[in-house]
Amino acid sequence: MIGLTSPDDAAVWRLDEARGLVVTTDFFTPIVDDAHDFGSIAAANSLSDIYAMGGTPFLALNIAAIPEDLPIEIASAILRGGAEKAREAGVVIAGGHTIKDREPKYGLVALGFVEPDRMMSKANLKPGDRLALTKPLGFGLVTTALKRDQAAPEDVQEAVHWMKQLNQRAGRLALEFGVRSGTDITGFGLMGHAWEMAQASSVRLEIDHQALPFLESAGKYASLGAFAGGLLDNYAYFGQHIELPVQLEEPTRMMLFDPQTSGGLLLGVPPAKAEPFTRRAQELGQSFWWIGDVKEGSGIRVK
Repeated sequence: MIGLTSPDDAAVWRLDEARGLVVTTDFFTPIVDDAHDFGSIAAANSLSDIYAMGGTPFLALNIAAIPEDLPIEIASAILRGGAEKAREAGVVIAGGHTIKDREPKYGLVALGFVEPDRMMSKANLKPGDRLALTKPLGFGLVTTALKRDQAAPEDVQEAVHWMKQLNQRAGRLALEFGVRSGTDITGFGLMGHAWEMAQASSVRLEIDHQALPFLESAGKYASLGAFAGGLLDNYAYFGQHIELPVQLEEPTRMMLFDPQTSGGLLLGVPPAKAEPFTRRAQELGQSFWWIGDVKEGSGIRVK
């Protein structure tokens, strides 16, 4: 149903009329110092693609690269963090594969089920939809500052708190209100993934930069130039396709392209369902922010 011809977050194979199989994988090098947190974040990030498709994960395999001189306690903590996060999601880790490498790497191959007629895709935005974002932005700025020994412990703790959160509840909320277009915000940043949605759906997105939720410390680290290599790549590639306000100062402009790890879902909510969506999110304790709207046309305009 979904494969190489679309920019979606996972492949989907129809099993029968009632079920599709969602398949995805992701892994990366450590972005925080604590091994258990790293494992938890990597697992939450890997499972996020299933939720972004409107699916429910059920099975996963570990992917790990372990240096020969890495203490067994650290390797165990990484795997334990991933296992505990998978258990929280109701997912069984049924094995996996490891190799030797000079730098640790960890993630999952994740499988889930989706109902074909309720599946979310980047290609289903409609003019009039409101754009909801379910986690704040700025994780890449904080983790880059951490690598440069510039980050305050409390700022790292805030970013880790958000990155460890599953998108499970956000995905269920989207399905409850008939959302058919969504993605998770990861390495391409908000602007990159939003642009993919606009292109796939043949619509124009208007995003209010003042409505964007950033971690409290993100601006501070942007002013210090804590820009990951991925941020610069995102800005170079996606920036040419996006209308940005001329009055935006350079640090603020760059923040829009910050790559995220285990970021939130970006959802296109039908306008008639915006108010009940808001009420239900409050009942569930699910955070989200309205950040813009879908219009006829093409591309992205940040206002």
